[in-house]
Order: sequence, then C-alpha cells, then structure tokens
Amino acid sequence: MKNDMTSTTPEQPSQDERVKEMSGFRKALIRPELGSICGTVVVFFFFFLTARDAGMFSPQGVMNWSIVSSQFIIIAVGACLLMIAGEFDLSVGSMIGFAGMSIALLSVTLGWPVWLAIITTFILCLAVGALNGWLVIKTGLPSFIVTLAFLFILRGLTIFAAIASTSKTIIGGVRDVAEGDWLAPIFGGKIFTGFFQWMGDQGIIETFERGTRKGQAVVEGIPMLIVWAIILVIFGHWLLTKTKFGNWIFASGGDAQAARYVGVPVNRVKILMFMFTAFCACVFATAQVMEFGSAGADRGVLKEFEAIISVVIGGALLTGGYGSVIGAALGAIIFGVVQQGLFFAGVESSLFRVFLGVILLLAVILNTYIRRMITGEK
Repeated sequence: MKNDMTSTTPEQPSQDERVKEMSGFRKALIRPELGSICGTVVVFFFFFLTARDAGMFSPQGVMNWSIVSSQFIIIAVGACLLMIAGEFDLSVGSMIGFAGMSIALLSVTLGWPVWLAIITTFILCLAVGALNGWLVIKTGLPSFIVTLAFLFILRGLTIFAAIASTSKTIIGGVRDVAEGDWLAPIFGGKIFTGFFQWMGDQGIIETFERGTRKGQAVVEGIPMLIVWAIILVIFGHWLLTKTKFGNWIFASGGDAQAARYVGVPVNRVKILMFMFTAFCACVFATAQVMEFGSAGADRGVLKEFEAIISVVIGGALLTGGYGSVIGAALGAIIFGVVQQGLFFAGVESSLFRVFLGVILLLAVILNTYIRRMITGEK
C-alpha cells in the first residue's frame, strides 16, 4: 500500500496544474471584453493604415475622436449597468434633448442662475429615471415598452416646451449666461490648458499661425467631457466588480427570482440603475449644451441605440446578468474612432450607420458562439 501511494502521489500535482491552466484559458475566452478588445485593435490598425496621413493621429485628430468616443462612453456606462441588471432604457436619447432644453429654458428664458438650472435638471432627470423603474416594477411590463413610451413623451414635451416658450426648437445664449458661473466649467471647461500651451510654445504640438488665435496651441486642453467619461468608467467598473451592490446587479439580471430568495433587493437595484442611466444622459446633455452654447429639441436622436450597441459590442448579453463596463467603453471608443476615421479617410459619412448594423450583428454572433463553445450549449 505504501508503494502504491508513493507511485500515485507525484501524478496528482501535474493533473491539478492542467486543470488550472484550462480554467485560466476558459476565463480568458469568456471575458466580456474579448470581442471589444479585438475590435478596437482591428479598427485602430485599419485607420492607422488608411487615415494616418490625413491627420487622424495628430494631436488635434486624436482630440476629435476622443471627444466623440467620450460622448458614447458616458451614455454606454449607464446603459451597461442597466442591461446587466436585465433592463433597457430606450428613452436615453430623448432624455438628452429634454435635459439640454431644460437647462436652456431655465437659464436663458427664465433667467435662473446656470448652476441652479443644472441642478434642477439633474433632479428632473433622476425623477424620470426613477419613474421609469417604478413603472417597470409595478406594472410588470417589459422595460422596452415603458421606456419606448417615455422616448415619445420626453421628445414631445421638449419640443412643446421650446415652441411654447420661445417659438423656436433651438435656444442659444447659454454660453453667455454661463459666464462666471461656478458649476458650468465642471461640464464645459478644460483642464491642463497651461500644459498644452507650454507644449505648443515648445513646438511639441502645433499652434495657430495666423488670425486672432496666432500662437495658441491647436489643442487647448482636455475637455471636461473626456474627464466625465473617465470618471464614469472608473466608477462603473469599481461598482460592478468591487462592491456587494455590483453582485446584486449581476444577480438581478441573471435570475431575479432566485436573487430575491437570497435577499437581494432586486426592485431597488433596478430602479437605481434606471436613475443612473438618466444621470449619465444628463451629464452628456449638460456637457453638450456647455460646449455648443445652445440646446436643440432634436438632440440625442438614436443615442439610445448607439449606447446599447456599444454595450453589446462590449460583451453584455441582451438577457442580462453578464457584461463589462470596460467592454462597453471599448465599444464606445470603436464608434468614436470609426465615425471620425471615415471623415479623415474621405469616406461617405452615411456608411457609419451601415457599420453600426454590421458590428452589432458580428458582436452578437461572436458572443453567442463563445458562450456556447465554453458552456457546451447547442
């Protein structure tokens, strides 16, 4: 018996090592970010070959697609957490138009301080998000239906309020009334302006050669839109992967009834995720209004679908319970790079919508194939 035990013992560690190695390989394959990582590499490589000479990767070009990507990222973070919780919000685009018009009407038309208009708008958006979640929970209707209704309600209210107040659907002058406001720069300002001007003075980046801006760096600083995108990604990733509430989000989307049995407050989680999605849409709208100095009733059209597509490219399942904020952010970066890359490459911009459809289909096929390959499903 002693000899038998001695002879079998050395084989056990090697078997365990093989199991661990396969486990690590499987974990790598089923990571939600896999598809978006591959897509990001391919997209950057493609445009590096086709649009590099057009200035896409110059400091100004990088800033252009970074701003566009950041817009997608902000709304994708909220959509990601909500989809992992098992719900959709199709009212995001209308919420962007509603929030922007609310800020403009309160500050420009009614004369409120900009900071008060911004805070009031955030409260209104959070209330609408909570109402969306409450209706989904109380009625048992699919969130697709409830938020589709609010897509039309918010868009209609936005247009009505703008026309009834000013007889216009675009309201300007926000930048003028925001002059000297303490809260407006948090959404519409720039950081590291001195550093970028120093780089321009040293010849590291280009400067304007003529006109009133002669000698000024072509990149003035990092817009707060990009800063907000980074903050929301970090917060969303931390919330999802490092907290108990993050586990509740996964559980609520994976199997809501089983989650309730083990004490997860599923209803509260879902309502809070609707509110967070509304918060992200309001951040987007506020930054956009401060950047352009105006609000339009038609702002945000189709943004809800772009956010959902970013999340799906990032590896999230439409059924909930699975996804990644990092993956959603990478999906948003793909959108931003492609949208600007087509411009730099001289390609017709309407093909961007074609790309959205194709990349969505490929992402769903890839995610489904990998999941079936790992789990053995047919």
